[in-house]
Amino acid sequence: MLKKKKIIAVILARSGSKRVKDKNIKLLNKKPLIYWTIKEAKKSKLIDRLVLSSDSLKYFEVAKKCGLKDFVKRPKRLSESNTTSIDSLIFTLNQIISTAENYDYCLLLEPTSPLRVVDDIDRSIKKIVSSNKAEALVSLSKVGNVHPQFMYEIQNDNFIKRFAKKLKKVTLHSESKKLFFLDGSIYISKIKSLYKRKSFYHEKTMSFILPKWKSYEIDDFIDFKIIEMIMKLKIK
Repeated sequence: MLKKKKIIAVILARSGSKRVKDKNIKLLNKKPLIYWTIKEAKKSKLIDRLVLSSDSLKYFEVAKKCGLKDFVKRPKRLSESNTTSIDSLIFTLNQIISTAENYDYCLLLEPTSPLRVVDDIDRSIKKIVSSNKAEALVSLSKVGNVHPQFMYEIQNDNFIKRFAKKLKKVTLHSESKKLFFLDGSIYISKIKSLYKRKSFYHEKTMSFILPKWKSYEIDDFIDFKIIEMIMKLKIK
């Protein structure tokens, strides 16, 4: 709790990953992937309740071994590849709010962003709770070398076409407009706003900037190797 605002954190972890089977419990640096998010979230003294939402009882068993005891089982229809995080999140909140006390803010933590730490979580919570205008907050990271001003599409005839036509043509990356991408590490919203807007992204969403090395997300086997390397370098 912060400034009398109650905060619930939800970890969404479905079992049906196509690129990497059981991705959310695959070992990353000798621990299940969900372990890294559970570990850091449990350190926070600002989170009032931490819940894992999944379609898999197997995932719940793994999470128990990681020290988590609070779970919401969601149906398979809300665990498909085309299911939105918002739909899964609102279902999870409905199960909790209908049977327990209400909360002011919801923090969504995706297991696929294992490099965020408790300091990132707490600073983002403090930032939005201290704002008089913001209804949501998302983490972003600065766009690096792969800037839209240097991107091209390949057309059907195999010729190239500039992707971002309206942006100023530049020759040096230092001249590029500063842009940021959603890195997936942290999403926070006032719960009333989340129900109303069904989104974290709108005109009352504020930013929380993370460094590039924390912005890596796990999508395939290569990502596992890259993040393992970053973790080992960080320890050293």
